[in-house]
Amino acid sequence: MQLINIGFGNMVSSSKLVAVVSPESAPIKRIIQDARDKGVLVDATYGRRTRAVIIMDSGHIILSAVQPETVGSRVNVNEEEITEDE
Repeated sequence: MQLINIGFGNMVSSSKLVAVVSPESAPIKRIIQDARDKGVLVDATYGRRTRAVIIMDSGHIILSAVQPETVGSRVNVNEEEITEDE
């Protein structure tokens, strides 16, 4: 299981990650509100501005204070390390 740092020492499993998106659009804001209502929202921003919304295969939505591009590059770096190890 590979873990991806999403900021402030918080980690998510890369195998469970479905998408990393920006929180700016109205549909994403609706997804966040629906997750909050259902109790499946995880706020990992530590009070800072939400810059990335991470959608997991379990239906959980995770808010992160790092840019989506940063999270994506960390996923790619971890996948390259796995390939080199094999």
